[in-house]
Amino acid sequence: MGLGGGGILIIYLSLFTKTPQLTSQGINLLFFIPIGILSVIIYSVKKQIKWKKTLIVAVFGIIGAVCGIYLAQYLGGDITRKIFGGWLLIMGITEIFKKTKKS
Repeated sequence: MGLGGGGILIIYLSLFTKTPQLTSQGINLLFFIPIGILSVIIYSVKKQIKWKKTLIVAVFGIIGAVCGIYLAQYLGGDITRKIFGGWLLIMGITEIFKKTKKS
């Protein structure tokens, strides 16, 4: 898990445009939707999607997203920002020290 464009967008919106953390995350998700739909179409045409497994993962993903929405609203922007920043820090350190397999 590297730092992708979505992570950079959230950081940019939060720090440089003073957009609240929860709003930044929502905007990031809105940008993801068209790309996600396009990816599903492309991989579906190539018959590279295992639909039974995908539907199971999607159901639990939706449940997790709904729970995450309520948890983020309960915790508020300050705590959510600290959790997000800590997660980015942990993932960055993990990527730096991760051992790669030789091919």
